[in-house]
Amino acid sequence: MATKITAKKPLSVNRRSHALNKTNHFQKPNLIKTTINGKSVIISAREARSAKKANACK
Repeated sequence: MATKITAKKPLSVNRRSHALNKTNHFQKPNLIKTTINGKSVIISAREARSAKKANACK
């Protein structure tokens, strides 16, 4: 089973229509399951990209 590393949570925002109606809406983080050092982890896509770049520089 993958371990969740990231602390990102859904953002609570309002959708606004042309009539200026407010409707509650949640923006979910872009979480992906990837493998780092042989372990399966769940991290955000941005964190995965940063980790990939950090490992490529070495």
